[in-house]
Amino acid sequence: MTSWTDHKRGPHAWREAGTGEPLIFLHGLGGTRASWGPQLDDLSDTRRCIAWDMPGYGAADPEPELTYRSIAERLVGLLDELRIERADLVGLSFGGMHALHTAIHFPDRVRRMILANTSPAFGMNGTKPQDWKAARLEPLNSGVTPADMAPGVLDAIVGRALEPGLRASLIESFGRIPPDGLRAAVECLPHNDVRDDLNSITHESLVIVGELDEETPVSYAQLLSDGLANSQFVVLNGVGHLSPSEDPASFNRLVRSFLEGSNHD
Repeated sequence: MTSWTDHKRGPHAWREAGTGEPLIFLHGLGGTRASWGPQLDDLSDTRRCIAWDMPGYGAADPEPELTYRSIAERLVGLLDELRIERADLVGLSFGGMHALHTAIHFPDRVRRMILANTSPAFGMNGTKPQDWKAARLEPLNSGVTPADMAPGVLDAIVGRALEPGLRASLIESFGRIPPDGLRAAVECLPHNDVRDDLNSITHESLVIVGELDEETPVSYAQLLSDGLANSQFVVLNGVGHLSPSEDPASFNRLVRSFLEGSNHD
């Protein structure tokens, strides 16, 4: 297993492994920096792998008001802290949305993007924001903790059973989310809609989705890929919403092939 180190500096918190060109990992709504173990283990042989805690998650300081713009600004702040001019981004679900908003607001700081199991807009299936938020906030308001939620949520969104050790690690990672951090993220997430901006994003991008993903289904990912100016599209068979964890070997192979095969300027 790769040796990694955890860091906390200013408002930022991250986990790091390896050396080389920087590769930043942006977790989903139910993750933290600890969600990317299979990726740090595998890809850090040639890359400087950096998995962050988004604002208000894990050990990262919260934002006064969590918005997609403030998340992008925080990510650029981390790049500044690490003296990274431009980085490749790997974003899962909510983290993929963070990558998209960063590419829109700070295009010069992004090199390439891997967008996994994510969506260009909330509510494309008719889901109302207030209903979606209520389903997640009501348990928190009744005293249920993120750690309590973790097993049921994770098992409900995968398309195949997770390897037991990895499942335990993801449950532990979910449990690192402070309740107030999760509340802020739930309030923020439904505001995502970048459909009108997609064609302006010219970064090389790889869109990955699980065949069995019911949270951000194949149709969402196809719309995202079609809208981007320079995108590849891959569907992973037999996989649900957590493609980096459900099929890490295939996911990592796709990331490695994309990064090695694309332009580096």
